[in-house]
Amino acid sequence: MAHHIEQMAYIGQTPWHGLGNPLSANQPLEVWQQQAGMDWEIKASPVQFTDEDNDTPGLLLPFPQNKVLYRSDTLAPLSVVSQRYQVVQPREILEFYRDLTEVSGFQLETAGVLKGGKKVWALARTGLSTTLQANDTTNAYVLLATACDGSLATTAQFTAVRVVCNNTLAVALDDNKGAVKVPHSTTFNAEAVKRQLGISVSSWDTFMYRMKQLSQRRVKQAEAEAFFRTLLTNTQSGSLAKTNEQAMTKTLRLYNGHGRGAELGSAHGTALGLLNAVTEFVDHERRAQNTDYRLDSAWFGQGAALKQKALDDTLLMLA
Repeated sequence: MAHHIEQMAYIGQTPWHGLGNPLSANQPLEVWQQQAGMDWEIKASPVQFTDEDNDTPGLLLPFPQNKVLYRSDTLAPLSVVSQRYQVVQPREILEFYRDLTEVSGFQLETAGVLKGGKKVWALARTGLSTTLQANDTTNAYVLLATACDGSLATTAQFTAVRVVCNNTLAVALDDNKGAVKVPHSTTFNAEAVKRQLGISVSSWDTFMYRMKQLSQRRVKQAEAEAFFRTLLTNTQSGSLAKTNEQAMTKTLRLYNGHGRGAELGSAHGTALGLLNAVTEFVDHERRAQNTDYRLDSAWFGQGAALKQKALDDTLLMLA
C-alpha cells in the first residue's frame, strides 16, 4: 500500500516517519480528527455469501457468527471478526487525550491511520523529560493505538523519544508496567485505562534510571560485536541459525560513531549506545516496503519486537 500523507497529522518538526499534514499548536481534537484522516467510523455488517452452484444465483446466505468491519466514508472493508468483537472508533483514540491535553498539560504531536484504517493511533507528549548528559535529552510520550484486523489489542503505552535522533522506544519494564492492553473481546474504557497506566512519573523515572545505568556501562568493541550478532541471529531454525549480516553491519556502523548522537558521552562506547543503534536502525535504516510499513513495524510489529529484545539484552548487561 502506498503511503497516504493525508492520513496523518503532526505539530512541530516533521516526525521521524516523515508523513503527515502539519498543524499549528493547540488545535482542537475536531481539527486533529479531520487532518489526521480519522473523521470516519468503523461500521459493521453481517457476513453473507453466495453458493455459485445454487439454482437461484444471487441468493445471499447468512453467516451469523461473524461480521464485516468497514469504513463509513469509503465503504472499504477492513476485516472479518466475530460478533463478540468490540470496536474502538478512531474518534475514541483522540478523545482519550481530551482531558489530558486540556487539564494535565499533555500535547498531541502526531496522529493518524495505517494500512487503510486497519490501525489507528495518536501520540502525545506528557511534559516529562530527562537529560542523561549534555545534549542527550529524552522526552516521555503516551501512545494509544488500536487495530480492527486482529493484529493489535487497544494499547496505551509509555514511549520514550530521544530528541537528538527521534528514536522511539516503548517504556516496557518490570512485567510491562509501562503499557495497558485491552483485548477486543472487552469494552474499551478510557478512564480505566488511564488509571491503570497511572499517567504518572513512576514508570518514567524507573525507565530513565535504567537508561542512566546503561549510559554508565562501558562496552568493549568485541562485546559490542557479540551483542549485535546474538541479537540479529535467527535461532528458531536450530542448527541452521543465520545472522542477518547486513543488519549487523548497519547497526555496528551506527554504534561506531555514524548514528545520530552516537558521539555523545552517554552513547559512545556504552550499553546505551548499543540500544540507541538498534532503535535508530529500526526507525530509520531498516528496509521497509514504504514509510507506512516502517512506522507500523517500528511501533507494533517486528521492529518493535527487535527493539524490546535489544532493551532486554542491554539490561542483562547490568547484572
